[in-house]
Amino acid sequence: MKKLTDFEINKKITDLHDWDFYDGALHTDFEFDNFKDCMSAMNRIAFECEALNHHPEWTNVYNTLDITLTTHDVNGVTELDFKLAHAINKIVEVEE
Repeated sequence: MKKLTDFEINKKITDLHDWDFYDGALHTDFEFDNFKDCMSAMNRIAFECEALNHHPEWTNVYNTLDITLTTHDVNGVTELDFKLAHAINKIVEVEE
């Protein structure tokens, strides 16, 4: 998998609602109504991660979920990170 350049990332991220690029990775956060809804989303995301064999760095505190995506094998962002980010947005139903 090829590491994307900062230029490529900044161009592609315009199509990715509620995500930012900094510190060499894609970042987003979500706030849910409660802990149960947050955990439910995390479980649905986990299935997509397994299907893609690509796993986020994430943290959960009560009803919030912070996600960081990067491809450790190339020490940067790849197409796979964008594919997972789009899938996460569909799962969480991010409104554009």
